[in-house]
Formats: sequence, C-alpha cells, structure tokens
Amino acid sequence: MATRVLVVDDSGFIRRRIAQILNVEPGLEVIGMASNGQEAVSKTAKLHPDVITMDVEMPVMDGITAVKEIMLRTPCPILMFSSSTKAGAKSTLDALEAGAVDFLPKELDQIDHNREKAESLLRLRVKEIGRKGGRQRAKEPVLVKNLSKPETKKSPIQSRHVSNLHPQLLVIAASTGGPVAIQKVLTELPANFPLPVLLVQHMPANFTPSFAERLDRLCNIDVKEAEEGDRLKPGVAFLAPGGKQMVLKKVGSQVSVEIRDSYESENYQPCVDTTLESVAKLLPGKVLTVVLTGMGADGREGSRQLKKDGSTIWAQDEQSCTVYGMPKAVADAGLVDNVVGLADIGKALVQLNG
Repeated sequence: MATRVLVVDDSGFIRRRIAQILNVEPGLEVIGMASNGQEAVSKTAKLHPDVITMDVEMPVMDGITAVKEIMLRTPCPILMFSSSTKAGAKSTLDALEAGAVDFLPKELDQIDHNREKAESLLRLRVKEIGRKGGRQRAKEPVLVKNLSKPETKKSPIQSRHVSNLHPQLLVIAASTGGPVAIQKVLTELPANFPLPVLLVQHMPANFTPSFAERLDRLCNIDVKEAEEGDRLKPGVAFLAPGGKQMVLKKVGSQVSVEIRDSYESENYQPCVDTTLESVAKLLPGKVLTVVLTGMGADGREGSRQLKKDGSTIWAQDEQSCTVYGMPKAVADAGLVDNVVGLADIGKALVQLNG
C-alpha cells in the first residue's frame, strides 16, 4: 500500500516539483496539495494523509502554526522544508518542537550536490516517516529492559547498576527525530553533571549553531557548537558542527576536540561512526554512548569498536523512536547493554558517577 502524501508550499512550482519527485516512487502517492497552512489544516482533516511535507514560510498561516493545529486536531507525521538562513533554521527547530518529525533543506542541492541522490533521499525519508506513522509518544514512561535478562518483566535500570558505571565521557548520537529527543534528554541533566558530553546529530551546517544555542538556553548544563581545540569539561556538551567531523585528540594529558573536513568514505557530516571510533582509541572502556532515534545504521561500527574495550552502549527503544534505524542497527548487532525508553534516559543518566 502506497504512502499517501500531502504537499504544502506557497509556491506552485515547488509543489509540482516535489509531487513529481515523490510520484516517481511506486510506494509513494501525492494525494493533494495546499498553498498555505490554513489550507493544509483543512486538507489534512479531509484527506488523512500518511505524511505531510510542509514549508515554513507561507501566507495566511505559517508552517509552525499549521504544525501545531494539525498535531492538535488530526496528528500526522510532518516533514518540514527549511531555508538555509539562520532565521529559517530557528523556525524549523520551532516546528520540530511543535510536533514535526523531521526536516530537509528546501534547496535540494544542500542535501546532496548530486540531484538524483538528493531526490532519492527525499523519497526514502518520506517513506520511512510514513512507515513509522510519526512520533509515537509512550502514554506512560517506557521502561528499560536489560538484554541479558528475559523480557518477561520490564523494570527500570536499577540505581545500583547505573551508579556502578564510571565512564569518563558521555556520547549521544541521533538523526531523524533527534533534535527533540536530545533536548528531552539534556534538559533533565543537572548543572553539576559529572561528565563531558559529545553530541552527534545529523544536521546541516547552517542548523547546528542555532540548535546549540537553543539547547544552551534550555539546559542546566552548558551546550556549545564544538570548535577546534575545545577541551572536554564536566557538565559541558559539545555539538558536532554540521558539514564537518568531530574527533578527539590528546595533547599531553588533555583531551580536546578536533574539527576536520570529511573523507570521501564518510557518508554523513557529521558521522557518528567517525566520532565513536576516535573516542574508542583515546578512552578505551571509559565511554557511555546513547544511540537515539535515527534512520540508517550510523553508529553501529563505532559502537563495535567501543565494545571491544568494555564501554557501555544504550539504545533508545523502538516505541519511543521517530525512526527505529540507528538504535535497531546497534541492537541487532548485539552491541547494546540496555534498551531505554526516551522518558527514562535522562533520569538514568542523572544517577551516573563520573
């Protein structure tokens, strides 16, 4: 059965172009179009699409307001299209907070300079979002299950199990659905959180500064976009800059951040595997990695390197994921110590002893 899509944009040319790109895929069908947010709200209620693609800046009713209305009246997975400006990045993050699932740059060449690859990624993203049915929030806190024990009875991570962990670094990785999930986790950490934190979120370069600023404003810990030479500090989270790779280096006894350009072999910018493999070399057996919602398998090979020396891997559970791709990849590879509901991750991290 095809994924039914409603395309929303104030530009007739853009609406037709997106429809053409999506309708090429047998598993996708554009069932309607809307030229503003108000029309989108009305057509969503009438057509009940599986996925909506939504522009942010529109007349009559903007995309952020439309997302709020749709999520309130007839919830549906929404993929935002964003401009490359700082204001566009801020508006898109507002839309994600309002309930949108994911976003892509409105200019497809910012997804990939190869037009065919960019169009293929758009189709894949819409299909994945439609398959999941959007953000599925648990009605009550999702409990943690330990993979080494039978699943007959779920119970949260025991305080003594978490307090027995003594990592020196926390790494949080995410992709689709990640901005909201990362915000949920980080806002629960206290100002005196004992570990430095690395954040790797698949995100374009023009978005990461705004995302870091937003997190820093909302969180008790400090959050900043990582820069060359930043030294790891307890209670400070460093966000990998979009379009670059964030790795660790050691200068004397100090561990600091190195920001470099990507190699051809690195499919994501930033790439979770790249960061984790770097971390595994410098801090063997001393890392806690939490793999959150995201499409694909980025993070699996890096987690494999971490596990060789005894580091700990947690993965977000399927029920609370927007897209159960990255957590599933590490879980299926047998690399995960605990599967954790999003509602419980922050609470468990608070129990850590650095």
